[in-house]
Amino acid sequence: MDNSEKLNLLLVKLENLLLRQQGFEAEIQALRQEVKALQSPDSANAPKAAEPTFISPPKNTPPNPVIQHAATPQPVPSAFPTPQNPLQPNFADRFKRENIVKSDFEKFIGENLISKIGILILIIGVAIGAKYAIDHDMISPLTRIVLGYAMGAGLMGFAIKLKAKYENFSAVLVSGAIAIMYFITYAAYDFYALIPQALAFGLMVIFTSFTVVAAIQYNKQVIAHIGLVGAYAVPFLLSDGSGKVGGLFSYIAIINIGILVLSFKKYWKPLFYVSFGLSWLIFSAWRFDLSSESQYFVLALLFASIFFITFYITNLAYKVIKREVFGLSDVVITLLNAFIFYCMGYLIIADNKNSAEFLGLFTLANGIIHFVVSLIIYKRQLADKNLFYLILALVITFITMAVPVQLDGGWVTIFWTVEAAILFYLGRVKQIAIYEKLSFPLIFLAFLSLLEDWASYASYYGSYQVVKPIFNVGFLTAVIFIGSFSWMFSISKKETEKPAEWIWMRQILSYSIPSILLFVVYITFSLEISKHFNNLFEISKINPHPKTNTDYSGYTYNYNYEKLKIAWIYIYTLFFAAALSYFNLKKLKSNELAIACLAINLLVIALFLTNGLYNLSELRDEYLFSDNNYFKIGTFNIGIRYVSIGFFALLIIMFYQLINYSLFKSSFKTLFDYLLYISILWVISSELINILALAGLDGNYKLGLSILWGSYSLFLIGMGLAKNKKHLRIGAMVLFGITLIKLFVYDIAYLSTISKTIVFVSLGILLLIISFLYNKYKHLIIDDVETKN
Repeated sequence: MDNSEKLNLLLVKLENLLLRQQGFEAEIQALRQEVKALQSPDSANAPKAAEPTFISPPKNTPPNPVIQHAATPQPVPSAFPTPQNPLQPNFADRFKRENIVKSDFEKFIGENLISKIGILILIIGVAIGAKYAIDHDMISPLTRIVLGYAMGAGLMGFAIKLKAKYENFSAVLVSGAIAIMYFITYAAYDFYALIPQALAFGLMVIFTSFTVVAAIQYNKQVIAHIGLVGAYAVPFLLSDGSGKVGGLFSYIAIINIGILVLSFKKYWKPLFYVSFGLSWLIFSAWRFDLSSESQYFVLALLFASIFFITFYITNLAYKVIKREVFGLSDVVITLLNAFIFYCMGYLIIADNKNSAEFLGLFTLANGIIHFVVSLIIYKRQLADKNLFYLILALVITFITMAVPVQLDGGWVTIFWTVEAAILFYLGRVKQIAIYEKLSFPLIFLAFLSLLEDWASYASYYGSYQVVKPIFNVGFLTAVIFIGSFSWMFSISKKETEKPAEWIWMRQILSYSIPSILLFVVYITFSLEISKHFNNLFEISKINPHPKTNTDYSGYTYNYNYEKLKIAWIYIYTLFFAAALSYFNLKKLKSNELAIACLAINLLVIALFLTNGLYNLSELRDEYLFSDNNYFKIGTFNIGIRYVSIGFFALLIIMFYQLINYSLFKSSFKTLFDYLLYISILWVISSELINILALAGLDGNYKLGLSILWGSYSLFLIGMGLAKNKKHLRIGAMVLFGITLIKLFVYDIAYLSTISKTIVFVSLGILLLIISFLYNKYKHLIIDDVETKN
C-alpha cells in the first residue's frame, strides 16, 4: 500500500511538470516569433504579431483524486499521454547519440577486442597443451609437428571461409594461423631437427610472403606486423652460428623491398617504422661487434647502401605519389636514415686502412645523392617545395661535413662561414625559412672552427716559428669571417617579415651575430699585434755559449718585447673601445650596442688602471734596472706610457659622450664623476711614482702619495663646493680618511723624522683649509640640501 501511494503521487507530480513544460514551450515559441518579426526589414511598418494564447496550469493545481483499491494498483501509463512538443526530439537525439556511442563501444569490444584476446588465448592454450603432451611423451615429435601444421592450416582455412561475411574476425584468425606456422617451423628445425635449415628458411619466406599478400587483401596492419616481426626473427631463430651474414642481410633486404611494395600500396607508417628500426638495429649491432681487422668491408658497405636506398625510396614514394606535405615524423625518418647510413659508412671506411683517405669523398657522395634526388623532385615538380628544401638541406649539410673531413685548417672555417652567410641571405632576403634555419647552426660552427684555428695557430707560433703579421692564412681566414658576418649583420638590420615559427632563433641571431663580429674583429687585430712581438722575441734569441748549449734551454731572449706586447695590446684595446662607442653614437645609434659599449668601457678602464699601469711600471723598471748585457732597452719604454695615457683619456671622453646618450638616465653622470676622479687620482699617483723612480727618489713615494692624496681631497672639496656636488665632497672626505689611516698605520713606521714632519704638517694644513672652505661656503651646502628636500 505504501509503495502504491508513493507511485501515484510521483506520477501526478510528473504529469503536472509535463503540463508546465508545455506552457513554457508555448511562451518560448511566442518570443521567437516576436524576435523574428522585429528582425525583418519592414518590421517597423508591419502590424504587431498577435500574441499566441496558451493555457498555463495554475501553480497550485491540486492533484487529480487517486482511487485506491486494496488490490494491486491499476496500470497508469494512460494517465499521462506523452506530450508532443518541439523539445522532445532533442531528448530523443541525445538518447540516440548516447546509444550509438554505447553501441560503438560495445561493437569494438565484441567484434574486435574479444576476437584478438580469444586468438591469443587459443595460441597460449595450444602451446600449453603441446608442452604437456611433450613433457609426458604422449605423442612423438613428428606427430606434434604434423598436428601443429594441421591446426594452423585448419585455422587458416576456417579464416578464409569466414572472410566474406566476417572480415575482421577472419583477419584475426589469419594472424593466429601465421603465428602458429612460424612457431611450428621453428620447433621442427630447432627442437627436433626434423627439417634442414634451408627448408625452414624457405618455409618462413613463404609464410612472410603470404603475410604480405594477406595484409593487402584484408587491408589490416595487424597481419603485416605479425608477418614482419616473424620475418625479422627468422634468421635469429634459425641461426647456427656459422656467421653467414651475407645471407642474413640479403634476406633482410628482401623483406625491406616487400615493405617498399607495401608502401606503394598502403603506406602503413607503423609498419615502415618497425622495419626501419629493426633493420638498422640489427645491422648496427652486427657492425659494432666487429673489430677493425674484419674482412667484411665490401659486404658491410654494400648492404648499408641497400638499406639506405630502400628506406629513402620508401619514405619518399608515397609522399611523391600522393603529393602530401612532409610531416615531422617524415622529416625525422629522412634525417635519421641519412645520418645512420653516413655514420655506418664512415665507421666502415675509417676502419679500413686502405680507404681511410676517401672519407671526404664518401661524405661528398652522400651530398651528391641527395642533390640528385632534390633535382629530380624540383625538375619534375613531384612534391611540395618543403620536401625539396629538406633534401637540399641534406645536400648542404653533407657538403659542409665533407670539408672538415677531407680538409683541415682555415679552409674549413672559410667554407662554413661563406656557406652560413649565403644561407642566411637566402633565408632572410628570399624568405626561404629552411635556409635561415640551416644557417643557424652553421654560424656557430664557423665561429667554433675559427676559435679552433686560433688555438692551433697559437701552438704553432709557440713552437719557435716566425710568421709575418697580416700576410698569413690566419688573418685571411679572419678577414673573410669578418666580411661574411658584416654582410649578415647588415641583412639582419633590414626590416623583413618575421616568420610565424622559430622567432626565438631570430632573437638569438640578432644578438649573437653582432657579438661574434665584435669579438672576432677585436681578437683578430690583437693576435696580429701579438704575432709581431712574438717574431721580435724569437729573432732576439741569442746563444751566449754556442759551444756548450745545443738546445733551446740555454738561449737568452729579450723579454722586454713581452711587456711591450702587453702595452700595445692595451693601447689597441683602449682605441677599439673608444672607436666602437664613437661609431655607435654617430652611425648605428643602437640602444643594445650602447649598453654593451658602456659595459666594455668600464671593463677596459678597470683593466688598464690595474694591470695596464702595472705593466707600464715594469717597462720603466726594465729601462732603469735591466742588467742584460746582450740587449739595449731604449727610452721608448718610458714614452709608451704617455701614449697609453693619451688613449686612456680618449676612452674617458667617449665614455662621457656615451652616458649623455638619450638612453641613459642622469644617474649615470654621478657614476661618471666617480669614474673620472678615481681614474685621475689613479693615473697621477702612478705618474708620481714614475717620476720619483726616474729621479732616483723611489723610496719617497709613501710620503709623496700621502701629500698627493691629501691635496687631491682638497681639490675634490673645492670642486664639490663649486659645482654643488655632494658626492664629490663625500668622496673627498673618504679619500682623506684613507690617507690618514695610511699615514698612521703604514707610513709612520717607515718614514724618517723629517718625512713624518713634512707629511703631518702638510696634511694638517690641508685639513685646516678644508675646514675653512666648509665654513666659508656652508650656505651653498645648506641651499643645496634644502633644494633637494
